[in-house]
Formats: sequence, structure tokens, C-alpha cells
Amino acid sequence: MSDGTAMSRRTEPERIVLDHVSKDFPTASGVLHAVEDVSFGLGEGQFVSLVGPSGCGKTTLLAMIAGFTRPTRGSVTLDGRPIIGPGPDRGVIFQEYAVFPWLDVHDNIAFGLTLRANRTAPPEREAVVDRYLQLMGLKGFEAAYPKTLSGGMKQRVALARAYAVNSPFLLMDEPFGALDAQTRSAMQDLLLEVLEQENKTVLFITHSVEEALYLSSRIVVITARPARIRHTVTVPFPYPRRQELHRAPEFLDLRDEVHALVMREYAVQERQRESGPSL
Repeated sequence: MSDGTAMSRRTEPERIVLDHVSKDFPTASGVLHAVEDVSFGLGEGQFVSLVGPSGCGKTTLLAMIAGFTRPTRGSVTLDGRPIIGPGPDRGVIFQEYAVFPWLDVHDNIAFGLTLRANRTAPPEREAVVDRYLQLMGLKGFEAAYPKTLSGGMKQRVALARAYAVNSPFLLMDEPFGALDAQTRSAMQDLLLEVLEQENKTVLFITHSVEEALYLSSRIVVITARPARIRHTVTVPFPYPRRQELHRAPEFLDLRDEVHALVMREYAVQERQRESGPSL
């Protein structure tokens, strides 16, 4: 485990870089400082999770990488170029089931391949859709509409659609947070299985330290607002990973250590609430 300054010593080439990033929002009672002086990077093929208290600024960090908003100070770059807006190279998956209710499963997955940025010829499009129907366990549900699907199935469709456009970066904001425990576990394994076959770089937001440890190559612990980097954790467990890892003593010890860090930030957040709003 290391503090935030240690990340600059990593040797992997970084493609997405946040350099001394801060983000402020104007409010009726003054300026809200959401993010303050955050620096970290995502290297090719890494799976990086952000964990921290609710409302601490994790989603704001993801939104700046997605291009939905821009930093007040500092820079967010992709391959050395400033990120100034959304792009097809960054797929975003939210906790809500982002599927189109008027399209069946097949057409939901194919949707991104019909847009100008990722448009493909019909034969290629069908091949891509069929591939992800198979990978995501959706074969046989091609003609089903979202209203007939369970929450887990809807999220499989959302994941399949994000993968189908072949974005090299996946930005995932609590994608399994609304699922029951058994479905969540299955979705974690499915994500790891797909990533074994697809070269993706992932930024993943979760409130579950155990989920972050199971999935990630690196964890960034975020402070209570304003978001800063409290610690970074290099996860020592090799891929591929299986459910048995959850019972390993080394996994349990590291889970408890990271959980203690996060709970300290929740305690800070609670003290902030008791002392009144801080802008």
C-alpha cells in the first residue's frame, strides 16, 4: 500500500492522465469544492477501482474522464491530448439499466454500431452482436424487450452494448450496485471472463471493498469531499481470479485493511455533516 504520491513511480505507460485536477461547482451559498488536486493515471489494460464515501466526488472524477464535464483546474488527457468531450473510445456504464425500452435485446446491442462514430456494415454488425450475445449469456433472448428481463439480464444487455462498440476504455459507475448478492457475484465473474478475452482498460466505481479487490489491479481510496487521493493499493492477486479467492487469508487481510481506510473517511464525512455544510 502507498500514498498517492507513489503512483508516479509506476513504469506502465499511462494513456489517461489526471494531472492536479480540481473541480468546483457554483451553488446558491458559494462554491462547492468537489475535487481537489487529484493526480493519477490509467495504463493500458489496467483495472482501477475508486472507493470512498458516498458523495465524495468519485463520479465527478469519472465524468471528467468521460468528457461530460471539464476540470476547473488541472488537466485530463488521453494519449497526451485534452479530453474536451465524450468520445467513442470511452464507453460509460451506470448503475441504472441504460437500455432502450423500445428496442429488443438484439437492437439494443447493435445500437452503437448504427451510429456514425462506430457504424459497421450489416454483416459485420450481425457478427459482432452474435459474439456478444454468446459472451454475455443472452443467446435465445434476442427478441426480448427490456420490460421482460430481470435486472441482471438488463445489465448484461448494457454491458454487451458497451463492449460491442469496441471502446478501449470502460468507465463503470457502480454497475452492479442495484443487483442482489448472487447476481452481483455472477456479473463480476462474467466481467472478468470477458476481460480475459478483450483488451480493455477499466475505471470502476464501487462502494464494496471486496468487489474492488476481486476485480481490480489497483485501488484508489478517495477521501471525504473534496475528493483527494488518500491511498493507492496495488492488488497482489494474479489473474484469472475465481470465487475461491474471497476465502484466502491474504485476501481477507487486505480487505480488512482497505475497509479500515474507507471507514476513516466515512468518519470524516460524518464530522463534516455534524459541523454543517462546507463549501
